[in-house]
Amino acid sequence: MNGGLPPYYFRVKENGALVFRVDTENRQRRLDLDHIATVNVNNGQVKAQGERELTNADRAAIDDWTVARREELARRDVDDIRRAVDHLNLTAHWAQSRATEEQLDAVTDRLLLAMHDLRTVLVRKRADRLQER
Repeated sequence: MNGGLPPYYFRVKENGALVFRVDTENRQRRLDLDHIATVNVNNGQVKAQGERELTNADRAAIDDWTVARREELARRDVDDIRRAVDHLNLTAHWAQSRATEEQLDAVTDRLLLAMHDLRTVLVRKRADRLQER
């Protein structure tokens, strides 16, 4: 029943994952997921489940997954920001061409405050980078 299944399964959660060892070698010939650890990608903490001792192979798989997950999340962050820029452009076009006065009244203050906050952060960060050079 193996069919090329990986030896570990990571159930992603908000700040990491639950780690399961995939077991297909049992009497019932069914797929079992054995919960072996919990991983926090923010701080790198790995907690073994219960009194379990993680093997070197377990640790290596968890470490590899953590590195790959952090890289994936970093790529997603940049992609989200690029989409936000597109959305700001679409919002400007909407405000200029299709928005009613009531719609503009409903969102203008919130948009202006958010854009002011973003601009302040970006200008400060750019100034910091220029001073470091």
